[in-house]
Amino acid sequence: MQNEILLILSLFLTYAAVLFLFKLFKEQGLYLWTIVATIAANIEVLIVINAFGMEMTLGNILFASTFLVTDILSELYGKKEAQHAVWMGIATSIVFIFISQSWMLYLPNENDFASPAIRTVFSNTPRLMIVGIVVYVIVQLFDVWAYHKWWEFTSQKFGDRKKFLWLRNNGSTLISQLLNTILFTWGAFVGTHNTETLISIAFASYLIFIVTSLADTPFVYLARYLKEKNDTYAKK
Repeated sequence: MQNEILLILSLFLTYAAVLFLFKLFKEQGLYLWTIVATIAANIEVLIVINAFGMEMTLGNILFASTFLVTDILSELYGKKEAQHAVWMGIATSIVFIFISQSWMLYLPNENDFASPAIRTVFSNTPRLMIVGIVVYVIVQLFDVWAYHKWWEFTSQKFGDRKKFLWLRNNGSTLISQLLNTILFTWGAFVGTHNTETLISIAFASYLIFIVTSLADTPFVYLARYLKEKNDTYAKK
C-alpha cells in the first residue's frame, strides 16, 4: 500500500501547493508552479510503478496540476492569462532540454560519481520532452479553449456566468486528459514498452486523470473564494 498512500498524499499536497503559491503570489504563483511542474513531471514520468493493481508512470499528478493552474487562470483572470501559462510551460521545456543536454558534453572527472546516473536519466529526456512539448501545446490550448466554450454555453443557457464552475472545469479537463493520455503514451513510449504495457499505462494514466480532474474542482472553487475575499479586502 506504500505507493497508493504516496499517490493519494501527493495529489492533495500538490493541489494544496498550487493554492498556497496562488495565495502568496496571486497569478504569478500559478506561473511559478507551471514552470516547476513542467520540469519535474517530464523527469518523473520515467519512473514506472505498480499501484491500485495497475502499472503506471509517475508524473500524472504533476501534469494534472497544470490543468488546475490553467482552469484557475481561466476562471479568475481570463483566457489570455491561461494561454500565457501554457506558453511559459512550453518555453520551460525547451530551455530545460538545452540545459540538460549540455551536461552530456562534459568529460567527467575520475572522482565523479553522478554522471552515469545523470546520463541514464537525461539521455531519455529529449524524446520525452519533445513529445511532451507537442502534446502539451495541443492539449493545454484545447483545454483553455474548451473551458471557455463550456463557459459560454452555461452562461447563455442559464444566464449566470458564475454558476456551473464544476461543469466547465471537468467538462474541459476530462476530454483534454483523454487526448493527452493517447497522444503522450504512444508518442513517448512506442519502442520502449510493448503494446500490452502501453495499453496498461494509458488505461492507468487516464483513470488517474479522471480522479485528479474531479479532485481539482474544490481547489478551483477555493481559489475563486480566495480571490473574491482578497478583492473585498482591497476595496475597504
